[in-house]
Amino acid sequence: MSDEAPKLRTGWTTGACATAAAKASVKALFRAPPTDRVRILLPRGEQPEFEIERFDTGPDWAEAAIRKDAGDDPDVTHLALISTRVALAEPGHGIRFHAGPGVGTVTKPGLPIPVGEPAINPVPREMIRGVLKEAAQEADRAPDFDVTISIAGGEELAARTWNPRLGIAGGLSILGTTGIVRPFSCAAWIASIHRGIDVARASNLTHVLGATGATSEKTARALYELPEIACLDMGDFAGGLLKYLRTHSIPRLTIAGGPGKITKLAQGALDLHSGRSQVDFERLAQTAETSGARAHPSANTALEAFETGGQPLATAIARDALATVTGALRGADVAANVLIIDRQGGVLADTDHL
Repeated sequence: MSDEAPKLRTGWTTGACATAAAKASVKALFRAPPTDRVRILLPRGEQPEFEIERFDTGPDWAEAAIRKDAGDDPDVTHLALISTRVALAEPGHGIRFHAGPGVGTVTKPGLPIPVGEPAINPVPREMIRGVLKEAAQEADRAPDFDVTISIAGGEELAARTWNPRLGIAGGLSILGTTGIVRPFSCAAWIASIHRGIDVARASNLTHVLGATGATSEKTARALYELPEIACLDMGDFAGGLLKYLRTHSIPRLTIAGGPGKITKLAQGALDLHSGRSQVDFERLAQTAETSGARAHPSANTALEAFETGGQPLATAIARDALATVTGALRGADVAANVLIIDRQGGVLADTDHL
């Protein structure tokens, strides 16, 4: 019996699904024989095939719908029905994109799409333009189209994403740079952190917050009276936030989290997920000793150690975490501080007040 972990299935981005639906739609618009499957070329050369789940036509438009398969990734849009309607437009119109039901509209600057545009990212736009231009050329027609993308239930699904905080109103985004969803790659989460920084910079914010969870965010946000767009949804990805801030600096950064996550940060971890980093309890006991705190003889959680070590241990861990943050920023023009927050929302340590 093999101990090797089963290989996880990759999936397809919303952008890839919308592109495949666009290709099926434009082919039908130019009276190609109907098909229940369509193949597209992805940016890195892959050529996946998609099944058409629904198809509709009108006098000057066609619309195909594809059920998104995110593979084994816990993607909020897994099994969402993504539709692309392609309509003929007047000569010289070019290719224009529209947000149908379930697709959001950009309302804040800083994103890769201008304010007022549908939240269809640049790479999916280029992929869709490519299949439309190819079909138009084959039909000896000019590529003049209106393209409307919809996601069934997208507005409700968007409430479970960072879109509202990023200034994307009314639905989901059409995303993807490669067309492929790689299971548990965390790429989408880190990309959202980056877009949050971009939006904060475009809004001229001078202070942003990276918190490991909801309680830490609530406490720190209230403490500094920060607007929602200053909160970057860092979660476990301290490294993703700090590395982007090296080259996209904001004057002031607060990192806030509970004892366990901040202890791992203090010990040098930049990915704070429990499956990818662990608290070194021997090292934690040494920190307690050198800080003058009372060490817990058999602590198996950071919280237990903090309850025994009290303020001296919390202060030492916060100071070490700030050293990790400063090191990761590598001289970027960012003034950082670290807060340790307990489960009740109380501040155990703040490096601004050591």
